[in-house]
Order: sequence, then structure tokens, then C-alpha cells
Amino acid sequence: MEAIWTQIGNLGFPIVVSIYLLVRVEKKLDALTEAIIKLRQVMHGEIFKTNLPGSQS
Repeated sequence: MEAIWTQIGNLGFPIVVSIYLLVRVEKKLDALTEAIIKLRQVMHGEIFKTNLPGSQS
């Protein structure tokens, strides 16, 4: 029984830390994805504005 608790203690901490880090990284990836999408929209709009006839560059 002591060996089981020792194994849980040895493996539990790395598992908890891994889950915590994965959740943190996931949130940052979501924010980065949103920023990339917004940047794409802005750049896409700028490209079409400069390619329109009569647009001032």
C-alpha cells in the first residue's frame, strides 16, 4: 500500500503541472490565433483599398 501512495506522489505532481501548463498554453494559442485572424483581415482590407481604381496611394 505504501508503494502505491509513493507512485501516486511521484507521478501525480508531474501530471498536475503538465495539465496546468497545457491549459495556459492553450489560452495563449487562442489569443494568438485571434490576433493573426485580425491581422489578416486588416491586411486583406489594405490590399484591396490600394488596388481599387482611383485610390490614393
